[in-house]
Amino acid sequence: MPDYQFDEIAKLHEWKKIGYGGTDDRIKHKYKIYSLQKFFTDSDKWVWYFETFMDHEIVETPKLDGACVSLLYKQGILIQALTRGDGIEGIDITDKIVLSNIVPHQLKHMDYSQGDVSNASDESMVTGEVVAPKSITNSRNYSAGALNLKDTSEFISRDLTFIAHDLQPAEDLYSWSMDYLRYSGFDVITDGEWEQFPHDGRVFRINMTSEFEKWGYTSHHPRGAYALKEQKEIQQTILKDVIWQVGKSGQVSPVALLEPVEIGGAIVQRATLHNIAYIEDLGLEIGCGVEVIRSGEIIPRIVGVVEK
Repeated sequence: MPDYQFDEIAKLHEWKKIGYGGTDDRIKHKYKIYSLQKFFTDSDKWVWYFETFMDHEIVETPKLDGACVSLLYKQGILIQALTRGDGIEGIDITDKIVLSNIVPHQLKHMDYSQGDVSNASDESMVTGEVVAPKSITNSRNYSAGALNLKDTSEFISRDLTFIAHDLQPAEDLYSWSMDYLRYSGFDVITDGEWEQFPHDGRVFRINMTSEFEKWGYTSHHPRGAYALKEQKEIQQTILKDVIWQVGKSGQVSPVALLEPVEIGGAIVQRATLHNIAYIEDLGLEIGCGVEVIRSGEIIPRIVGVVEK
C-alpha cells in the first residue's frame, strides 16, 4: 500500500498510534529515556558536531551494545527496574534485577561538611546497560533475551553485568554523577573501555549539566550528546524472491529471500524490506544484486542495488 493511501485511511479512522503495543503491562519511566543521535565515521556531519562541542568540556565513553534498563530508587532504596521499551514505558523486571544482585539495592550517602546527606533526590533514576561478555556467541541477544525470561532462576544463572551511564536528577557535572554512582557500588561507563563487552561506537557528551540541558532535546534525542559509529559491514548477494509475512500485530510486510551470505559472523538468507514503498524506492527486481547490512548488528537489511 502506498504511503498516501495509508495516510488517507488513518485520517479517515482517526488512527494515530504506530506499532504493536503487545500484551505486556507497561509502566512509565520516571524520566524519559532518549536515544542518541547517531553519526557514522564516513559522514561529514559528525565533524561539525564535534567542532561545535569543542567549546565545552566533553566526556567520551564507549557505547556498549546490550539491553538498556532503568532503575528507580525512592529515598535511596531500589523499588523498581524496567526495560527501556519505547523510552517512555517499559516492562517491569524488578524481581529479576533484585534477585540477581547485579545492581546495588541502596544508594549510599555521602559525607559532606554539613552532615551526612544523600547525594540523590527523593526519587532517583539510574539508567544503564545490561551486557554479557563478547566471548558469548550473539552476546547482545543473550543479554537482551535474558530480560524477557519468565524463569527468574535462569536469569540469575546468566553471565550478566549492569553498567550505569546516567543519573537523574543529575549532578552539576556528568562526571560527578558517575562518581556518585561508583561510590554507591555501580560499575560505571566512565571507568574504562570495558573491552570484555560488545561495543557499538563511541559516545560524546557535554560534561556540565546546565550546558547539556541548555542545548535541549528533539522529540527523540538530546542535543548535548551523540554517538559515533563505524559504517556497517556491507556485503553483496542476489535477491532470489520476495515473500509476504504476517507479524504478531497482523501487519503484512515484505521479506527478501537472498542467496546466503556471511555478514558479521552470521549467515544471512533473509532481509527486511519494510513496505512496498521501500522496494520501489530501491528499485528492486528479482535476480538483481543487492547490498546488505545487519542493522544494529542484528537485523539484515537491504540498503542498495548493485549497479550492473
